[in-house]
Amino acid sequence: MLHGREAEQAAIDRLLADRTGVMILRGEAGIGKTALLEYAASAAKGRVLRVSGVESEAELPFAALHLLLRPMLGRIAALPDQQADALLSALGLGRAAPGDRFLVRLATLSLLTELAAGQPLVCLVDDAQWLDQESADALLFAARRLDAEPIALVFAARDDGTSFPAPGQPELWLTGLARRPAASLLAERAGGLPLAVRELIVDEAQGNPLALLELPRTLTAEQRAGAIGPPAFSLGGAEPVSGRVLAGFRAAILALPAEARSCLLVAALDDSGDADTLNRALRGMGVSLTDFAPAERAGLVRVTATGVAFRHPLVRTAARLATDVAQRVAAHHALAGATDEDRRAWHLAAVATGPDERVAGELEGAAIRAARRSGQAAASAGYERAARLSVDPPAAARRWAAAAAAALDAGLRRRAEELTRRASPAAPDPAMAAELARVRATLAFEAGRPLEATRLILDGVEALVPVDPEAALPMLGLAAVSIWSSAPHPDQIGLARRIAELTPLVEGPLSVIKEFNQSIVHLLEGDDTAVFGIPYSSLGRQAALPFELRAMATYLGFVHGRQRMMLEDAGDLVAECRQAGRVGRLPQAMMLQAAAQIINGRHRAARAGVSEGLQIAADIEQPYWHNYLTGVSAWLAAVAGAEEECRRLVAQACAAEAWMTGATWGTCAAIMLDLGAARYTSVLERMDERMTGPGRHAFIWRYAYPDYVEAAVRVGTPERARDALERFSTWARAIGQPWALAVLERCHALMTGDGAAYERALALHREADHPFEQARTELLYGEWLRRHQRRAEARTRLNAAMEAFARLGAAPWSARAAAELRATGVSPSPRDHGRDPLATLTPQELHVVRLAAGGASNREIGTQLFLSPRTVAYHLYKAFPKLGITSRAELARFVMT
Repeated sequence: MLHGREAEQAAIDRLLADRTGVMILRGEAGIGKTALLEYAASAAKGRVLRVSGVESEAELPFAALHLLLRPMLGRIAALPDQQADALLSALGLGRAAPGDRFLVRLATLSLLTELAAGQPLVCLVDDAQWLDQESADALLFAARRLDAEPIALVFAARDDGTSFPAPGQPELWLTGLARRPAASLLAERAGGLPLAVRELIVDEAQGNPLALLELPRTLTAEQRAGAIGPPAFSLGGAEPVSGRVLAGFRAAILALPAEARSCLLVAALDDSGDADTLNRALRGMGVSLTDFAPAERAGLVRVTATGVAFRHPLVRTAARLATDVAQRVAAHHALAGATDEDRRAWHLAAVATGPDERVAGELEGAAIRAARRSGQAAASAGYERAARLSVDPPAAARRWAAAAAAALDAGLRRRAEELTRRASPAAPDPAMAAELARVRATLAFEAGRPLEATRLILDGVEALVPVDPEAALPMLGLAAVSIWSSAPHPDQIGLARRIAELTPLVEGPLSVIKEFNQSIVHLLEGDDTAVFGIPYSSLGRQAALPFELRAMATYLGFVHGRQRMMLEDAGDLVAECRQAGRVGRLPQAMMLQAAAQIINGRHRAARAGVSEGLQIAADIEQPYWHNYLTGVSAWLAAVAGAEEECRRLVAQACAAEAWMTGATWGTCAAIMLDLGAARYTSVLERMDERMTGPGRHAFIWRYAYPDYVEAAVRVGTPERARDALERFSTWARAIGQPWALAVLERCHALMTGDGAAYERALALHREADHPFEQARTELLYGEWLRRHQRRAEARTRLNAAMEAFARLGAAPWSARAAAELRATGVSPSPRDHGRDPLATLTPQELHVVRLAAGGASNREIGTQLFLSPRTVAYHLYKAFPKLGITSRAELARFVMT
């Protein structure tokens, strides 16, 4: 029975009744967090998994996750192959291979979902402040992504919320028991004490349940009889009550025989959870399990066939405090000789008193193995400790650099920044200097300082260019992206020139990077024709090349208007990232794919992909790509006529003033929203302002020039559009793509009123397969035909436009076409231009439905989207009623553009 925790128990009852959710219990040591977890375990109706964080395990990747999942490891085989391999590798149960930390998190979520399929699942995590970083990240990722799965996660963590940060998750802070329940608890457990003594204990315990239970054990016989005053318990006046309890545990341990103290110390330092390891270490100390007997009789531990359980984490802490340094060194050495190679390295490091290259080498090996298992936070810690123990300065510098890079890969940006400051040798190796520059530049770029990022790369890569020019190319490509993404600055052009000068000219397809970087200089200088000199190559399809170069080559498809090829290249990038589990690259690849889908008129597909990309970018903390995707999402909302959503996304995209790309897409979104709502003056004003201000060099304006032409004609000032039309005409003729030439003919038709130009435009559209632009041409031509009293022809064009817009989910455009149809004397039925059932789906449901419509099985869909098959089935279950269907076969009638 719990005393005084009725409100907390009720909160847990609600969580378990809802079957889905998260709760984080916070409070000081001994305040009752573990007791509430015990209550949750007893009240749960379903499977319960439990784990407790151990302070000495904090540097071992996925240690806590392994212990939590150990009873259910056999179920990992039910996951998609990628996820199963990643999780087994992370837990040290499969082939160690370079992986993606995000993929391990997805696998954790998928496994929990799989375990909850037959019955509700409750995961209880005690002492969460001591979880290793990788386990904490995986479990909190799962917590953030719970949807309707019957999974409840309850964490218990110490005190202030900084040691186990979980922003956005519901917290329940525990305070001391009120006096009446505190007195009841004490009377239940120590009712033989005189009332006056119990009153003093209640005063001293300050409502801390552990103190109420442990303080009576510290009393002498005389004190138990009543010879006691208020100062009897005081160990320092203002010291927290948990400190007094700790002191009581320490005193109890000091009263034990030396052999029992040695046993407790070894158990306190051992984090393996393996009974054989503990036995071997005990033998190394000259003791055995039987020597635990006095400690067990004192109620400090419980010895079972599987190991030793401490009555409370403070007992483990007290066991270390009750020994001297010689005893701790001996215990660490005994454990080092009894455990696996990773733990051995950390035990040896714990007792190293100065530089020791042998121990540093073992720690570096542990860091390398941790990185192979996607344990980048642990790898960073291993490299850092190895650097501190290094004898050779160059070796130390290399390890500091590796620690910084691993911290960056782990998403620990503040830690990475601190580590880069330590890795500054006087004469660095060029490759190491470049890697450090990459880390520093990435931190600066993601913090919204793209110009600083560019300078850092240039300084770091300069010495690498003559030594290894091909290795320098990806970094110079990154520098080009940084300078291109920056808002205008007086130094921007000068830095772009330096990038172009440093970029080596190499033989073969990589020579395009030199041309690309030179063209960026010309573009920033105001030469719009510079894009014509950048060749569109097949680099995007060469899997052996660095990702950065392939992404750059794919983006050139946008520059050249090569809609189909860009769609194929971007699709390949996304597919390869999924297949290889390179989730950290997915936001960029999905941005490229979304841009390609937009210029191909595949709006629904883009909406689903952008939603996923945004979620991934947020989960792995990639603010630049999140901002970019936010701008793209705003454009899609604008086309759909979701005005409130569009304005919110535009505000978010434009808030990051240092980055040009997201803000430019956001501005284009606002323009498209105004265009769809016939606010033509606003379109002109926005474009005039933006094309002469920040982001004026962006490629996307070439796609927006026709919008300017249409708006200028609509307000009766076609002469205002002559410059925009000339720029678009120059680009369209240079790239020679049918869709661009079709839009150019449409612009001429608007400017001249020539109906034949519309016919030429539609003929070119039929070669291009761009449904949105073709529908816009059909709409404008239909309006022209109606104004020229050719109503029958107008109806054909307007009906085609209305249906195409409806399929694309472009509601305001469909409504405009419907209004024009009514003006011809036809009243379209609501189903002709009403809300498409696909528009009712969430982005995730739409993504699943699209793949299912293509014939993919639940398992195949799960593999692509990093979901469990059961989660896929859940999304289909939710989607079918919205679409008015009951089977997969019926999906074929929906057009999934």
